[in-house]
Amino acid sequence: MSGRARARTRLAVSALAAVLVMGGTMAVTGQAQGGREPQPVPRADCGKGSRPETGIQGRAPASDYASGRVDRGYRCNARALAHVGKTGGFKVHRYVDAKGQTCAFYDSTLVFPRDLVYNLTSGIGVVVLAMDNPRKPRQTTVLTSPAMASPHESLLLNKKRGLLAATLGTALTYPGVLDVYDVKTDCRHPKLLSSTPSGLLGHESGFAPDGKTFWTASTVGTLVAIDLANPRSPVPIMVQPGVSYHGLRFSADGDTMYAADIGRPDLGTLDLASNAGLDILDVSKVHDRVPGAVTTVLSELRWPDASIPQSADPFTQDGHDYVLEMDEYADQFSLKGLADMRNAPVGAGRIINVDDPRNPFVVSQLRLEVHQADVHGGEQRDDPGASFPAQGYAGHYCSVPRANDPKIAGCSMIVSGLRLFDISDVKHPREVAYFNKPQRPGSRPTFPDVAGAYAMSAPAWDRKRGSVWYTDANSGFYNVKLTNGVAELLR
Repeated sequence: MSGRARARTRLAVSALAAVLVMGGTMAVTGQAQGGREPQPVPRADCGKGSRPETGIQGRAPASDYASGRVDRGYRCNARALAHVGKTGGFKVHRYVDAKGQTCAFYDSTLVFPRDLVYNLTSGIGVVVLAMDNPRKPRQTTVLTSPAMASPHESLLLNKKRGLLAATLGTALTYPGVLDVYDVKTDCRHPKLLSSTPSGLLGHESGFAPDGKTFWTASTVGTLVAIDLANPRSPVPIMVQPGVSYHGLRFSADGDTMYAADIGRPDLGTLDLASNAGLDILDVSKVHDRVPGAVTTVLSELRWPDASIPQSADPFTQDGHDYVLEMDEYADQFSLKGLADMRNAPVGAGRIINVDDPRNPFVVSQLRLEVHQADVHGGEQRDDPGASFPAQGYAGHYCSVPRANDPKIAGCSMIVSGLRLFDISDVKHPREVAYFNKPQRPGSRPTFPDVAGAYAMSAPAWDRKRGSVWYTDANSGFYNVKLTNGVAELLR
């Protein structure tokens, strides 16, 4: 039975959600337990070969830079099998093509042209790695067409059709040139099928499960659906103004969109991104190519500890439908954040039940000790990388190794590096591993200067080998092997 069918037959009721019907759209407010601040997950129990953190969960303290401890990095039930390059971006994808070749794709820059000088030494574009020998990744090419030179957060892979696509994104936010590549024929040397201005504007994106519709979200007011039935000739089929969406993800049947809503300005409270959260939309008519079709909002979920919602990846567990949502950064646009960015609230992550798309509710939180209010504004704000508003101790992207009954999730948590969580019990997630390789300020001549870790990417998974791939913007691509039994969660 599909997720949509289950949603029609199941009534989800929770004391954690208060529902207000507004003109046919459900506005749902998620509540923290007992009205208290959400709590961090239990720490990982680090086994043989680990090199654990020296302070609270997730922190790389300035004292470790002074003592030299940070140069050895931090690892818990994880170790690096391979490392490539010096930069990274927002996405890592794994793909096996029609020839049986295994490839990795990752964007190599965070913000163009800010990182231009930095990336001149390491390459600008989407890097392609041959990964058939995972201990010795081999770069085969770099994609440098307009969108791939600066995809920002839009780089997505549709495995069903073997298409890699992205739109030219940000600085607020470029013409949304959409580039589409064939990677099914030969993933080591992707073939450009089209490069068109069909995205309108660019920033984040979504790919329908069947690979026939690519969506672009600019975060500054536009949502565009693009017909990719013929990837050589993309055609915009819907343009919706007036929305501030970030990442766009879909139910397995493609009928439901989970859109991260970054909110809207509220001049009365000086909140530049108020009412942020998760919007759930019916997009079935757009995907079915009904003439004049638009999206229909089914519900809007809000939570009091939100910062900037980034994306919400769907999965099922024990017959129920969930999304794993991650907020990026701290709440730098709120009144409190504007007053003191380094002391701003951190949204981090959460698991949300979406059995009934009209009545979603928060099930549990994915947070580290370093995210908590009682320490976030303390001495840790002076750790390398912690005080820069677009870095800091916060979250950015998560992913799961499979959509059906995943037991583990991986999240890039910026200065805290790659964090791994056991989510087999969705109500009680716990940390099981981490890998973090901070960079010492001034360790190499770059502009901007590197400082600490800068883990931003959605990880990819090599389930058979018990590994996870991610990038750190300050140090490059890593193939990380999970150890001490943690890899069993992948199988």
